Amino acid sequence: MTAHTLSLKQGAWGAGVLAGVLLLGLLTLASLALGSQPLTLAQVWDALFAQEETRASIIVWQLRLPRTLLTACIGVAMVVSGVVMQALTRNPLAEPGLLGVNAGAALAVVVAISVLGLSGTGQYLWFAFLGSATASGFVYLNSLRRTHTSDHARLVLAGAALGATLSAATGVITMFDAKVFSSYRFWVIGSAADRGYDVLLPVLPFLGIGLMLALLCGPSLNALALGDEQALALGVRLGLIRGLALMAITLLCGAATAAAGPIGFVGLAIPHLLRLIVGVDHRAVLAASILTGPSFLLLCDIAGRIVARPSELEVGIVTAFFGAPVLLAILIRRSES
Repeated sequence: MTAHTLSLKQGAWGAGVLAGVLLLGLLTLASLALGSQPLTLAQVWDALFAQEETRASIIVWQLRLPRTLLTACIGVAMVVSGVVMQALTRNPLAEPGLLGVNAGAALAVVVAISVLGLSGTGQYLWFAFLGSATASGFVYLNSLRRTHTSDHARLVLAGAALGATLSAATGVITMFDAKVFSSYRFWVIGSAADRGYDVLLPVLPFLGIGLMLALLCGPSLNALALGDEQALALGVRLGLIRGLALMAITLLCGAATAAAGPIGFVGLAIPHLLRLIVGVDHRAVLAASILTGPSFLLLCDIAGRIVARPSELEVGIVTAFFGAPVLLAILIRRSES
């Protein structure tokens, strides 16, 4: 690679990062401004930095800022976990929601609410981790049994069956427990609405640890994509890297699902789009995910507030609306190739 080519590549990366930061900043301001009580950008700016207890200040600091921050964190968590899971299983169709990881966390949370009477994110967070870990372990064990390329479809079918089974168990519990169903029906769709700092703060450390583990795995994920033998030849410690990757997926999916409910398709659609833009280097894809993930989920959350005024659509519904066509396009493209 010549110095001129390297300079052009660095310049393109710099421009891309700047564009991503600007887009994320604009979407953050829009998220703070839009809602049942719309605010102008000037009102949002004054509310953020003026030391006054105005109506706009209360709306921004107590209602919309925690929701915006939580949405952005969940966007990072779901996209990064999708990238790691696709690399770990060497399956481009892998995604936490599609392979039942979110359903495992959801079932564990429902059991915690129903059997133990727990309430609040800080109380049932560990159960979400347990359910997420169990489901991710099942997916990983199935990926180890893959012997030919057609097993991509088998793995997805196994994940879909797992998700259906766990969802059915969740449905049985909520059907016979009206109190649990009352809490669960708003949570299961996937939404960051009505979540405050009491939800954001307990999950923030786990999201941060999961993100750091995923970024540490980035270089080794490139080696894993070449196959186990090539990875071993390059000095990759397969057991350690797979363990760290599974831990990252568990922390990210478990914390995000505990906070906002299962949100699907984000970890599937965005990594595919990023690979078309930045290439197949997992380090680049993970870095781009940090900006693209929150931007996409904030965009979906904002769209949900606009299209159904004065009410709103939960962000999980909006992500399914955008993500399902991407999944169909991927499947059609793979079947034609």
